[in-house]
Amino acid sequence: MNVGFYQFNPIFGEIKRNLDTVSNRLSQVQCDLMVLPELFASGYQFISKQEVEELAEPVPEGPTTQRLIQLARDRRMVLVAGLPERDGAQYYNSAVIVAPSGFLGCYRKTHLFYEETLFFSPGDRGFQVWDIGSAKIGIMVCFDWFYPESARTLALKGADIICHPSNLVLPHCPEAMVTRCLENRVFSITANRIGSEERGGKKRLTYIGQSGIVSPGGAILSRAPSDQDSLGVLDIDPHEARDKSLNPYNDLFRDRRPHFYKA
Repeated sequence: MNVGFYQFNPIFGEIKRNLDTVSNRLSQVQCDLMVLPELFASGYQFISKQEVEELAEPVPEGPTTQRLIQLARDRRMVLVAGLPERDGAQYYNSAVIVAPSGFLGCYRKTHLFYEETLFFSPGDRGFQVWDIGSAKIGIMVCFDWFYPESARTLALKGADIICHPSNLVLPHCPEAMVTRCLENRVFSITANRIGSEERGGKKRLTYIGQSGIVSPGGAILSRAPSDQDSLGVLDIDPHEARDKSLNPYNDLFRDRRPHFYKA
């Protein structure tokens, strides 16, 4: 199974331009599963609720999701990508999953970071897993990585691969995802962005890049630079994530003792 990420520098508010960038970059890519960054088409640093209202879209009928569905059909790949979602009067930092067959689902970010809390509602659907045929995939968005329960829940639900659209500014995540994969024996695909944003007098945000793919054994299979447009594609065997045995005597999930994991 060929999987990958695309790391780039979105231009805030330029949805069509950012979609064109992605479409052009993926035009010659052969891949089964591709992950794009968090809020990849809108940009990240909102300065007002009005901006969120202007750039957020309904899912799946909004133009970004529809364009992604067409791209998935054209390239015969599954895409996971972040976008600001509007649902009635609520706004979510979401990620959609689309396939050549159409829209598969939407995950709403559970753990909001920093000023996201000013503009978005916390996700209300929990962690979900989708069967795409060649693998079962779950989604976390950016700061969800900080909470070990996120990846553990997806693994317990059967995810082989955790797709992780991100706009990372803290330095710790690339190494932390090694631990998340080790402690759950899953693959992860983190798609971060590069560049910086400093809008409306707000604190400058510098994105760390370093998108990557990690194996169930904690091996870094691919890692992008911190400051360059980067497309990473490689072949994995999702069945590796279904073997939770650590040695002849230990099985990662069988040996859990959840009755002791209570505060």
